[in-house]
Amino acid sequence: MFKIAFKVAYIGTGYHGFQRQPNLPTVEGELLRAFKKAGISEIPEKSDYSIAGRTDRGVSAIGNVVSLKTNSEVKINQINYYLPPNIRLIGYAKVPLGFKPRYAKQRHYRYILDKTYCPKNSLNIELMKQAAKQMEGKHNYINFSKRSERAPERTVYGVKLSETHEVVVFDVVGESFLWNMVRKMVKVLIMIGQCKLTLNDLETLFDPDIPASIKPVPSEGLILMDVDYDGIDFRSEGYAINNFMKTLKDEYARKKTILDVENEMINVLNGF
Repeated sequence: MFKIAFKVAYIGTGYHGFQRQPNLPTVEGELLRAFKKAGISEIPEKSDYSIAGRTDRGVSAIGNVVSLKTNSEVKINQINYYLPPNIRLIGYAKVPLGFKPRYAKQRHYRYILDKTYCPKNSLNIELMKQAAKQMEGKHNYINFSKRSERAPERTVYGVKLSETHEVVVFDVVGESFLWNMVRKMVKVLIMIGQCKLTLNDLETLFDPDIPASIKPVPSEGLILMDVDYDGIDFRSEGYAINNFMKTLKDEYARKKTILDVENEMINVLNGF
């Protein structure tokens, strides 16, 4: 008996989140089905199966982690054969029997904001970077999640912004995050960039005695980039990575065609 951890990549837009749900397509549901079919475990749920992050509906990943115990020889591509193309195991590592994916050294999330959804030149990026710096360190994030959270203090190691002509990229790194926390952080940064909130308002949001309501940005822009652990090095599976890249390119081309058609319809209707 040994324990193995897998790096999991997936396009989340076609699933009702990571966590299994009755009669709904989920990433976890597909993984458990593939583990059974590949003979890794007849009942993964009873094989000390555990996960690093239960991402929400629409959230994608290239570095989520799951682990389980098995007596069987593990062949990544054999497991991937039983997975849909938009879910792939892209790395693995043998880990100690006591390893728990949720106890990570750090997690890295990236949010992609399409500037199309913001009025032209409406974002003060430099002000947003100042606010991002204020988010680093230990804060009470209860206003960035559910008011019922029992342990709302979190330490954020880094919040970085970069931009291109088309998008703003938010990179958030921390040990752990509350439900919706990253998406609400991004929302606050956008509101500060639009001068709807100030840097002083941000400090107030960290006060647990002053309740605030923040609507998170859409989940489709969020990617779980990686989950890191002390002393655990994952071996990458090149064939699986290449296959997943092909799926991403095909999906991008399909969606780009749909966007081009819709944009042309907008242009025609504008002429009426």
